[in-house]
Amino acid sequence: MIPPWVDRREYPFEPHRLDVEGGRLSYVDEGGGAPIVMVHGTPTWSFLYRHLIRALSPRYRCVAPDHLGSGLSDRPADWSYRPEDQARNLAHFIEALNLRAITLAVHDYGGPIGLAYALDHPENVRGLVLFNTWMWSFAGDRHVEWFVRLLDGRLGRYLYERRGFSVRVMLRHAVADRRRYTREVERHYLQALDGHATWISARELRGSSAWFDGLWARRERIARIPAILIWGMKDPAFARYLPRWRQVFEQAEVVQLADCGHAPPEERAPESLPFLTRFLER
Repeated sequence: MIPPWVDRREYPFEPHRLDVEGGRLSYVDEGGGAPIVMVHGTPTWSFLYRHLIRALSPRYRCVAPDHLGSGLSDRPADWSYRPEDQARNLAHFIEALNLRAITLAVHDYGGPIGLAYALDHPENVRGLVLFNTWMWSFAGDRHVEWFVRLLDGRLGRYLYERRGFSVRVMLRHAVADRRRYTREVERHYLQALDGHATWISARELRGSSAWFDGLWARRERIARIPAILIWGMKDPAFARYLPRWRQVFEQAEVVQLADCGHAPPEERAPESLPFLTRFLER
């Protein structure tokens, strides 16, 4: 059932449900043809990909799950919400839907969660689409470590769990184009927000460092997969990671969006589509 706060003009899709470890996932499954699996980060959900789903579903099967604790999926109070467990659920999701020769699109925390599948199953991934993301440990990064130390305290947890800090402050600050990221759009992220799950995701930037290190150590397993990097260059946190990604892939097209912040699928979907469509057609 779609909650009443969802604007059906913005999100006209009928959600499906799948049982996974910890609860039931909600997911969008629109169109037919070669599958594109779209993996969101935090504090977003499949709503982030709505423009791309509408544009691509006439030719492709667009599949976009909401992680547990996000969007329209369940929010079990006693589940871990660690990224490695979300990645295990995503792998189960892909297998349960029997998705083959997939293109994997990832953003933000969807990078490590989604690319974990690509590292384990490179033979089933025909292409990678990366939007402002990462796949390595932040150990030693003083800015991130300072932020996580703040979150570990009572104030940080209160801000995340009770005040919508991840949407009202973090996401709002990271988005460059407020003309498209309106208050009405932001409301969809606030209404769908599980502050506890999002707080754990932020805390695990340090807590899951060993898992992130394990992903990065295996990066050669995805180096030959054709990739496109669509990057918002006004992202205050992730713009600087583009050179690091360039070194990973042997075949990578790079699209730099000079006036875009952290969320290209939200801020610059129409401008990204020609590049993305050409990449998919190849």
